[in-house]
Amino acid sequence: MIVLSLQSGTSADGIDVAVVDLVRSTGSREHSRPDVRMTPRFATTVAWAPELRAQILAVAAGEPQAAGEWTRLTTGIGQAFADAAARGIRESGTTPDLIVSHGQTVFHWVEGAHARGTLQLGEPAWIAERTGVPVLSDLRAADIAAGGEGAPLMAFFDRAWLGAAARASRRAVATVNLGGIANVQLVGADGEVSAFDSGPGNCLIDAVVDRHSGGEHGYDEDGRLAAAGRVHKALLDELLRHPYLAAPAPKSTGRETFGLDVVDRAVVASGAFDLSIDDLVATLTEFTARTVVEALADAAPDAPAALVCSGGGALNPVLLERLEALASARGIAVESSAARGIDPAFKESLMFALLGFCSWHGVPVALQTARADSAPPRVLGRLTPGRVPLQVPAPLAGVASVTVEPSAERIDHSGRTDRTDRTDRTERTDRAEHRAERTIARTTGGEPR
Repeated sequence: MIVLSLQSGTSADGIDVAVVDLVRSTGSREHSRPDVRMTPRFATTVAWAPELRAQILAVAAGEPQAAGEWTRLTTGIGQAFADAAARGIRESGTTPDLIVSHGQTVFHWVEGAHARGTLQLGEPAWIAERTGVPVLSDLRAADIAAGGEGAPLMAFFDRAWLGAAARASRRAVATVNLGGIANVQLVGADGEVSAFDSGPGNCLIDAVVDRHSGGEHGYDEDGRLAAAGRVHKALLDELLRHPYLAAPAPKSTGRETFGLDVVDRAVVASGAFDLSIDDLVATLTEFTARTVVEALADAAPDAPAALVCSGGGALNPVLLERLEALASARGIAVESSAARGIDPAFKESLMFALLGFCSWHGVPVALQTARADSAPPRVLGRLTPGRVPLQVPAPLAGVASVTVEPSAERIDHSGRTDRTDRTDRTERTDRAEHRAERTIARTTGGEPR
């Protein structure tokens, strides 16, 4: 089965497009719960039109919109996803069996410590009409309606991908996806998974850089600002008092909880008025690293063997360095998902492709399996037909495991507002790592202010 996945994270830094081949391999397992081999055929990132991205970020920040503006926005986003899908089909030379469109999250409604609803914009009918291919969308609502958090979706992927390794080693394996929000997954030694949002990933860093530069820069390239700055202890302590961090898991959050107002209030409360942008970014980078590792420690009485990092934040050498330092102090090894064969920038794309495979084959998905009060599994998403009537296959009972094969095809990062060509990025990351090593005492607050 060929699946094309489309997604734009909470940072709205571009539309990730991936074409993935999913092949059932029953082996010694029963046919109703196959092993699945995934091979990426094509991946790229399509830049948002600047005006549309600005609208997305304004809405996510809480700017009020009239009904007509909402209609135009979800239509414009749907058309942008349709263009990205058409480009993926054209450049990969492959027509998929299914397109999975996560849409653009603009609000995740949490009340009483639980998710009550979530809103992803991007009308899927535009994608189906443009490509003629059926589209799976609205991927989170069924889990929320069943009593779950609708997030993190990565949990079901990591259970299939890492469950066998955790069982074989008899030690848990943790993962973190460092997008706008940081999602933590813990795959236990029994192969079961618990997952939650630990707090901000890149969203606060991106927001202050964007504001400071007047929109010229949307992120801390190679962690340069953090590497040049020092952690402000009083500000960090104030940020760490955010009530979300003390809430028990499972929990989920979004930009509506961690926006610029959080930073501004903490600056006022801590008296850090004269802080340079370097020091502010260094402090927010430390804040992300600290909240990820402390949340993991709270969730896992016994330290997992490894913390596998993915998402845009996994390409920031200073953030990765701080995660390594904090996690190693607890006996946890930190590695990029690249060490296990998955490009950190496109792990979510693979997850959405697997989710499409499961929903197409009628497989109920549980986002949490390690808790007695977990929401029951549900078939996730809604299907929009293409140009012919839907003909879905006979249901499967589940997916036993997932193996990701290396891709021999082109993987292109150039369309993101915060990414460049892979070769150039690797060279710049190496340089940034040397800078981070030279400045790590300043960056991490060897002598915090």
